[in-house]
Amino acid sequence: MALATRTDRRPSMARTVWDSTVGKKTVMAVSGLIMLLYLVVHMIGNLKIFFGAGEFNHYAHWLRTVGEPFMHDEWTLWLVRVVLVVAVVAHATSAYQLSRRDIRARPSKYVHKKPRASYATRTMRWGGVILGLFIVWHILDLTTGTVHSGGFQHGHPYQNVVDTFSTWYGNVVYIVAMLALGLHIRHGFWSAAQTLGVGSRSRDRALKTVANVLALLLTAGFIAVPVGVMTGVVS
Repeated sequence: MALATRTDRRPSMARTVWDSTVGKKTVMAVSGLIMLLYLVVHMIGNLKIFFGAGEFNHYAHWLRTVGEPFMHDEWTLWLVRVVLVVAVVAHATSAYQLSRRDIRARPSKYVHKKPRASYATRTMRWGGVILGLFIVWHILDLTTGTVHSGGFQHGHPYQNVVDTFSTWYGNVVYIVAMLALGLHIRHGFWSAAQTLGVGSRSRDRALKTVANVLALLLTAGFIAVPVGVMTGVVS
């Protein structure tokens, strides 16, 4: 009698982790912290615009030559971009799948017809959508120049930034996105700490304070640039 062959294969460890709720939350936490680190560095770089066109343009040029001569021109910049794209995709995908899983897990009937999600949950969801749309607009505006106003000038980032924030819609889009970013960081940082096991009753207050300070500093730092252009400090 021939023995039946077993064709089913056990899923890999990576697949098992990804399919679990804890795994998806961990991916969200780690990818979120990677993006947070980038945002801190990006904000500091943006503030160089207050030191004049020469300083800001020199900084933008330096970004393209980081690591030379070991790294070729723009290799480091592209490496950072690839890491960020992976982080954004992983973050968005895990957030979407967790949201769908949460909806499926709800009972089919409620006492109220439209159950309301918590303020933090609604803020994170809508904030994520706003930030996703903003990233696309921001790249098309200041990286490729596709939707840029005033004539995009390659190699002149200072003038391109001034052009963008010399329009009312450029200011509105950017400021709204940065406010959404602040709220996203405020809740996301604390949530990531809980997911990664850093949070505890004794640390919760400190973690929430750090989250609030980070959110405030990043929001103020990023918004300072369009405000500087609108007030004539940057021109």
